[in-house]
This record gives sequence, structure tokens and C-alpha cells, in this order.
Amino acid sequence: MGRVAATRTLENWLRRVGFVYVAGTDEVGRGCLAGPVVAGAVVLDPGRHISGLADSKAVPAEERADLFKEITAGAIAWAVAAADPAEIDRINIHQAGLRAMQRAVLALAPLPDIVLVDAFRVPDLPMAQRGVLHGDRRCAAIAAASIVAKVTRDRQMIELHGTDPRYGFDRHKGYATADHLDAVARFGYSDAHRRTFRPPTLFDTMG
Repeated sequence: MGRVAATRTLENWLRRVGFVYVAGTDEVGRGCLAGPVVAGAVVLDPGRHISGLADSKAVPAEERADLFKEITAGAIAWAVAAADPAEIDRINIHQAGLRAMQRAVLALAPLPDIVLVDAFRVPDLPMAQRGVLHGDRRCAAIAAASIVAKVTRDRQMIELHGTDPRYGFDRHKGYATADHLDAVARFGYSDAHRRTFRPPTLFDTMG
């Protein structure tokens, strides 16, 4: 996937029609075998331009870290929240991602007047919201939320590797790479793994 610069076109229009605080929210870690799903929520400062905002998957790790610093230093508000593997197993990954985004949005101070969401509608929010298809590529606030969530989650997975280095979480961050699947075949699932989310290759590996 090529990198596309996200814009503030939608946010600027919403501010012109009366929404003061416009937040973006997004989650990362949906397709992983291990670790939490982490959501970010960001209200960008309209007076501070941040160059290079794009979908976190299209931004190199070193640049993501730099953008994380710039976003968190300059945003009007930002927050992160998560759903752990036990919660993911209990309510499914889709619902867990929605709950993480809800928690991140509700942790913002001040609360936003409207929330822009990457494709989905987040339940139980007390403010207006709008789903934006491919929002993490198109909308600066959603892209910023994606970057904040991605950097936060990657750091958590590196910390998890420090406590249990058998699976190589520092390399693959919980995704179903070949070496991750090999480690699961050797050691079984750890407490960090999601029991209800297994690709076909993992069934083949584990028998």
C-alpha cells in the first residue's frame, strides 16, 4: 500500500459549520494473535500543522515515533485505551476494538463535539460521530489517532517481549508471522495470546 498524505479537509469543514473540537479515532492490533487491541483518539490543533500524517501502516517506525512526539506535544487532546486478550476472547475482536475506541474518546479532555471514525460507528458515545471510509488514509485526525495507537501498542509488545522473549514479540508485535507460528507450535499459547483468534495456518501447525 502506497503512502497517501491525510488532509484536514473534512475537519476544517466541520469546524466551519460549528463543531469546535473535532476528534479522530482508530484502533490497531485487530489482526494479531497476541497482545491487546489499542485505540487512539486525537483532537488536532487547527493552528498547528503536522507534516507527514498518514495511515500508521504506511509510515516507517522511526518516523512514526517522531510523529507520535509531535502529535502528543501539539494536540488539543489525545488519549489511548485498550482491550486485553481476555476481553477480546470474551466479546470478539470487533466489539473489543469498538470498546477501545469508545474508551479513548471518552478519555479526551475536553470531550470532542464530533468524532471521525475509520469506517465503523462507535456505540455509546454521547456526541456526534461520522464514519469515514479509509479514514486513516484520508483524514488527518484519524491518521494521527492511528499513529498514536500504533506507537503505543508497539511499545507495549516490546515490553511484553522483555518479560517473555520466547515468541519474538519485539519483531512481529503479535502478528501471525512464520516465526511467531513456529514459536506457538513449540511453546503453546501464553497469557498474551488470544485463544479465539487463530488463522488456518495455526490450526495446521498445532494439529
